[in-house]
Amino acid sequence: MAEIKADATQHQQSLLIPEDEVSVNVQKLPKPKRVASLDIFRGLTVALMILVDDAGGEWPVIGHAPWNGCNLADFVMPFFLFIVGMAIALALKRIPDRFDAIRKVILRTLKLLFWGLLLQGGFSHAPDELTYGVDMKLIRWCGILQRIALAYLVVALVEILLRDSQAEDLSPRWFSIFKLYAWHWIVGAGVLVVYLAALYGTYVPDWQFTVHNKDSIYYGKSFTVACGERGKLNPPCNAVGYIDRKVLGLSHMYHRPAWRRSEACTGNSPYEGPFRKDAPSWCYAPFEPEGILSSISAILSTIIGVHFGHVLIHLKGHQERLKHWLIMGSSLLILGIILHFTHAIPLNKQLYTLSYVCVTSGAAALVFSSFYILVDILNFRYLFLPLEWIGMNAMLVYVMAAEGIFAGFINGWYYDAPHNTLIYWIKKHVFIGVWNSRRVGILLYVIFAEILFWGIVSGILHRLGIYWKL
Repeated sequence: MAEIKADATQHQQSLLIPEDEVSVNVQKLPKPKRVASLDIFRGLTVALMILVDDAGGEWPVIGHAPWNGCNLADFVMPFFLFIVGMAIALALKRIPDRFDAIRKVILRTLKLLFWGLLLQGGFSHAPDELTYGVDMKLIRWCGILQRIALAYLVVALVEILLRDSQAEDLSPRWFSIFKLYAWHWIVGAGVLVVYLAALYGTYVPDWQFTVHNKDSIYYGKSFTVACGERGKLNPPCNAVGYIDRKVLGLSHMYHRPAWRRSEACTGNSPYEGPFRKDAPSWCYAPFEPEGILSSISAILSTIIGVHFGHVLIHLKGHQERLKHWLIMGSSLLILGIILHFTHAIPLNKQLYTLSYVCVTSGAAALVFSSFYILVDILNFRYLFLPLEWIGMNAMLVYVMAAEGIFAGFINGWYYDAPHNTLIYWIKKHVFIGVWNSRRVGILLYVIFAEILFWGIVSGILHRLGIYWKL
């Protein structure tokens, strides 16, 4: 279980992986100075998750792209993984006892998996449906925390086991830091080879599924999807979905994939709406956006984040760090855009394609660099205090706000009818009613009544020295 600790000197150093808990015998080592920009970047990412989850339905441009493309919501997961990578580098830069560090990494991985299953496996259906529990035949095995757990485990073990040199100073040559951590990049290349080989080399046969959505007119009906090909990146016949169907099983996959909002499925695209009469059968099928093969590719985002953490450790000057970050971030961004617009490899979050890794990791590098300039160099930290506070208590805000646990608890107290809740009243009378627009009202509600609210709560907890850690 996660722990609630009152300790003014220990904060979370990643979304779910605190720097000080990975290291052992830390009392023997001088405590490193916190990087405020990393806390703020983490807080921004949690805030973005709340925004896209709760306002994305009214503003599709910030929700997940139905298939190919990259909207605001599609940057959230790679940003998390990039931050986890940076935190790993900062946490494991000095390891007095490797076996103890490995034990802690494995234990934290198991905690992540537990919370992932608890929050996204189907147990809690908050905040709108006041139900609790799950049919084990339908439990969802994959999810956000499960993907973070896999990436964290692999990259943390690589950091512990394969780092031979601990040189503090490097030569000014550009490739010196790449050479120092060559094995990290060899592992990353191996991950990429495995992913690309499976994505383009796996034969995808015809497959069948049964509609389990009780609200569908086709509930209980079985469909057959014709494939019989390999190397396709379309919704019905890609290797990512095929592997998940074979390993996880259709019953344990996500039943409301983003492709339901595609033009092929609904005339309301990019909004969600009733399916077209001529919608292909795969529109009704489940698809796991945090599946097995795509999670293997996601490890690359964390490896890139580790590299940026290594730059922070080994390069001492602001100018040297920023030069490296900006050049590499821009190069990744440009490479990903070229791959997408030349139709070589499309941007696709559901498949976690190489172009998607490059664009989102490059964007993460540039966003973090911007915060580093504003906060750690120009000292404009006070402008981002709510985000910094959220970043320090990211697990708490993720569970209570992004996963809707707090809203579900509030919705459990209603007057006369289940929809007469405090949250419903605030949305209707304070935001939607004032602006006479549901879209604007919902957006402002999420910004002020959720993100800013949890920023203030996190600030109070920070003053009290209370942080939720795994």
